[in-house]
Amino acid sequence: MVTHSKFDSAMSSSLLDSNMLLPHRYKTFVSKTHYQMVQSTFNKLKESGFYWGPITGKEANSMLANEATGTFLIRDSSDNRHLFALSVKTASGTKNLRIQCDTTSFYLQTDPKNIQSVPHFDCVLKLIHYYMTQSKGNSRSGSTYNIFSGGEKIPLELIKPLSTLCSLQHLCRKTVNGHLDISSKRDQLPHPLKEFLQEYDAPI
Repeated sequence: MVTHSKFDSAMSSSLLDSNMLLPHRYKTFVSKTHYQMVQSTFNKLKESGFYWGPITGKEANSMLANEATGTFLIRDSSDNRHLFALSVKTASGTKNLRIQCDTTSFYLQTDPKNIQSVPHFDCVLKLIHYYMTQSKGNSRSGSTYNIFSGGEKIPLELIKPLSTLCSLQHLCRKTVNGHLDISSKRDQLPHPLKEFLQEYDAPI
C-alpha cells in the first residue's frame, strides 16, 4: 500500500486520528490538512479499480505491454520520496511518470525541456480526469502535455484505465458522477446514497 505518516517534529501527534493512518511507507507531512488530502486520495484510489498498489515499474510495463496506446494505471512510486506513479502505454512503449505531491496538491513530474506549466489538483483522480479530457481534445486544442524520454518528445495520452473487476454499484456511481445534470440533483437523493456518491466523486 502507500504510506504510513509521521508529522514534522513541530506537529503534535495528537492531531492524528488512529483511524487515519496510512500503511507501510513513511512520509513527513507538514500539516493535518496535507495528511488528510493524501488520505482522501488514497481512499478514492482504492475504490477506483485502476490503482495497483505496490507493483514495480517493470511489472507495470509487463501488464501494459499488450494494451492499446493510452491505457494507464496508478501504482505506488518505487521512489520512497514520492507516493504515486502513473504508468501509461504510449506509441514508444510504457512510460512511468511520478505524481508529485506538495502541501496542497498533486501534479505530474516536470521536465526541464517542458516549458508548459502543469496544473495542480487536490486529488489524483482529478489529475487523471483532467488529462483524459485533454487527450480527447488534443487534436483541436493543441495543448498536449509532452513526456520527454530518451531524447523523444512523446504526447501524453490517457484514454482508458487498466482496471480490475469492480462492483455494479461502483460502475453505477461512476456513471452518475459523469452526468452533471444528475449530479446537480444529489440533494434530492436519500442520505445513504448521497454518502455513497461522495465517497468517490470521479467519473473514471
